[in-house]
Amino acid sequence: MTDTIALIGAGAMGGAIGARLVATGTRLQVFDLDPAKLAPLVAAGATAAATAAAAATGARAVILSLNAPHIVRAAVFGAKGVAEGAAPGTLIIDMSSIDPEATKALAADAAAKGLHWVDSPLSGGIPKAATGELTLMQGGTPEAVASAQAILSKVASNQTRMGGPGAGQTTKLINQVLCGLGFLAVAEATALAEAAGVDAAMIPKALKGGRADSALLQEYMPRFAARDYRRTGRIDNMVKDLNGAADLARLTHTPMPLTALCAEIHRMLTAAGLGGEDQAALMEFFKGPNKEQFK
Repeated sequence: MTDTIALIGAGAMGGAIGARLVATGTRLQVFDLDPAKLAPLVAAGATAAATAAAAATGARAVILSLNAPHIVRAAVFGAKGVAEGAAPGTLIIDMSSIDPEATKALAADAAAKGLHWVDSPLSGGIPKAATGELTLMQGGTPEAVASAQAILSKVASNQTRMGGPGAGQTTKLINQVLCGLGFLAVAEATALAEAAGVDAAMIPKALKGGRADSALLQEYMPRFAARDYRRTGRIDNMVKDLNGAADLARLTHTPMPLTALCAEIHRMLTAAGLGGEDQAALMEFFKGPNKEQFK
C-alpha cells in the first residue's frame, strides 16, 4: 500500500479539502459522480479515477465528503464502491456531516469488511480548509483516530477525538446548533442596528473583547451589513444539520425550542428559493413587513 490518499466527493467542501491536500504534497486519487468537479483538482496534480473503487485501490486512506447517509453508503458499499477497491485495513475518514446513528451502522459494516472507520465532520468551511485551519471533531477507536489525525493535519489545526463511532457527528450537530442560532442572532442584531440608525459594520469593532464578541460576530455582521452573500456555506445544508439535531433531541428527549425556531426560519428561506445561498442571506428574512420579504 502506498502513501496515496483517495478522496470521494469533490463538491465545494470536498474540492477545498482536496486542493489543500494536493498543495501540501499529498498524492491524491479523486472520484466524483460529476467528472467536471474533478477538473480543478486534476489541474493541481491529483489523479482522476473512474469509480470510487478505483480511487480506493492502493490508497492507505479514503476521505469522504458527501451530503447524506444514503450517499455515503452507496459510495462505500454500493456497486464499484470504496469497499470493492480498498484493501483490508484501509482507513475510511468520513468528513461528511451525517447523523450519528447512521454513522454507527456504517462503521460496523466497515469493520465487518476489515476496514477502519473514523467520522470526522468539520467546522470552518472553505476558507479554513484553504489555510489548513479546519476544526475537526472525531469518532472512532483511538488508533484509527490517531491515524486520521496524522493525515488530516494538513487541513486542520484543531482535531479532537470525542469518543467512539458517531461521537464526531454528535459533536458536529452541537456545533451546528450553536452556529445556526449564532448566525440568526447576528442577523437579527444587524437588522435592529440598521433600523435604529447605527452603523452595523462598526459594531464588531465596538464589541471586540466584550462578552458578546465571537468569530461569527466579527466575520458575519460586516457581511450582513454589506449584504455580501458570497457563498462559503449553504442555508439548505444548515437545514439538514438542524433537522439532524432535532432527530437527536427526540431520541434523547431533549427540549430545544430555540433550535426549532431557527430551523423553521432556515426552512422558510429555503422554500423561498434561497437554500443554495450563504448564511449571509439570512438578512433577507429581516426586510420587514413593508418591504419585499424575499429576493
